[in-house]
Amino acid sequence: MKYLPIDRNLFIKNRKKFTAEMKPKSVAIFNSNDIYPVSADSTLPFAQHRDIFYLSGVDQEESILLLCPDAPYEHQREMLFLRETNEHIAIWEGEKLTKERALEVSGIKTVHWLKDFEKVLYEIMTYTETMYINTNEHYRASVETETREDRFVKWWKAKYPAHNVAKSNPILQRLRSVKESEEIALIQHACDITEKGFRRLLPFVKPGVAEYEIEAELIHEFVRNRSKGFAYTPIIASGNNANVLHYIENNQVCNAGDLILLDVAAEYANYSSDLTRTIPVSGRYTDRQKAVYNAVLRVKNEATKMLRPGTLWKQYHVEVGKIMTSELLGLGLIDKADVQNENPDWPAYKKYFMHGTSHHLGLDTHDYGLLHEPMKANMVFTVEPGIYIPEEKFGIRLEDNVVVQESGDPFNLMRNIPIEIEEIESLMNV
Repeated sequence: MKYLPIDRNLFIKNRKKFTAEMKPKSVAIFNSNDIYPVSADSTLPFAQHRDIFYLSGVDQEESILLLCPDAPYEHQREMLFLRETNEHIAIWEGEKLTKERALEVSGIKTVHWLKDFEKVLYEIMTYTETMYINTNEHYRASVETETREDRFVKWWKAKYPAHNVAKSNPILQRLRSVKESEEIALIQHACDITEKGFRRLLPFVKPGVAEYEIEAELIHEFVRNRSKGFAYTPIIASGNNANVLHYIENNQVCNAGDLILLDVAAEYANYSSDLTRTIPVSGRYTDRQKAVYNAVLRVKNEATKMLRPGTLWKQYHVEVGKIMTSELLGLGLIDKADVQNENPDWPAYKKYFMHGTSHHLGLDTHDYGLLHEPMKANMVFTVEPGIYIPEEKFGIRLEDNVVVQESGDPFNLMRNIPIEIEEIESLMNV
C-alpha cells in the first residue's frame, strides 16, 4: 500500500464497538471485495470492501473477518482468514500478509489460512444462534454486480438454515458515521493532499489548456503524496459543462472568459476527501461571475453553521433552501412570483440548485450514515451548494469538508484550501 501504517488500535476500537451491539450467541462475517475482471487477463485495481477494512485494517483480496464475542474460547472470538502466500505468489504478485504481519495490522491474534475457513466456521456455528450477514443498504446504493459478499451470504444461509439472521449494516451505519480521532486525522491528510493538488494547478491554468491536462496535474500531485489517486471520478467541467452535474469526460479545451468547476479530491488510506472549487480560466472573474460566486459562498458559510449535534438532515436542507432562495432573488434568477407559486415538492430555487447540500464523508465519498437520525459530534459532512445557469453558460459549486463539533461551528478540514476570490485570483496570476 502507498499509505503509511495505521495504528491498529483504531481497528481494535472499531471491533469492540461493533461486537458490543451484537446479539448474544451470534457471529458476524465480513468479506473482502473481488478483484473485478475487465477482459482477457486484465483486472481493475483492487479496492477493499470498506467494512472489513474498518474492522480489521486488512487491505487485501480473498480475506475474511469472523467475530464471535460469545465463543467459549478467547482465540475464537475474532479471527482472520487469509489467502496463503507462497514463493510463487511472492514472485508474481508481491508481498501478501503473513500471519505475523496480519496481527501487526489488525491486532487480531488468531489468523488462519483461507483453506481452513469452513472447518473453523462449522465449530463456531455450533456455539451460535444468530448470524450477522453484511448487506449494502446505503441510501444511494445501486449495485447490479453480484459481489463476493453476496455470494457468501447465499452460501452461508443455505448451509446453516436453522440459524437466525440479523444484519450488520444498521450497526455499521451508526458506527462508521461517527469518526474516531484517528479517522479524522486520515481524512485531514486526504484533504491536505487535495490542497497540494489544487495549489499546483492554479498557476497552471490558462486559456487553451485542456480539462484532461488539469486532471493530469492533479493525479501527479496526489500520487506523489502517497495517495492511490482520486477519491472518486474527477469532474473538470469548463464553461457550460459545469451545468452537467456529473460531467466526467474531461476532454474539452478551456476557453478565455469561462469558469472551470473542479470537483476533484484525493483519497488516503481508503479515506476520502471531497473538494469543489470554481476558478476562472483567464485568472480573473467577471463581475457577474463574482456576484454568483459570492452568493454560493454565502450559502455555504451559512449552511456550515447549521451542522451541529441534534440537527436533522431533512430539515437542514429545507433551511438551506430558504437561504438559497434569498440569494437567487438577489441575483435576479427568480422573482417573488416564482416563490409564491412554487411547488412545495420542487421549490423555485431547485431550478438553479437541484442537488443536496451535504452528505456523510469517510471511507466512502458518500459515506454511511442514517439520515433520519440527528447529527452527532465527530460526524464528517461535505457542504456543497451550487448555482447552475445554463442560459449564461456557467455553473458554480463550492465544497468543503467539515467535522461536527460538540459545541460551536463545525471544524473545516479544508480551511487552508483557497476559496476567496481575491486569493484565487492572486495565486493564478503569480
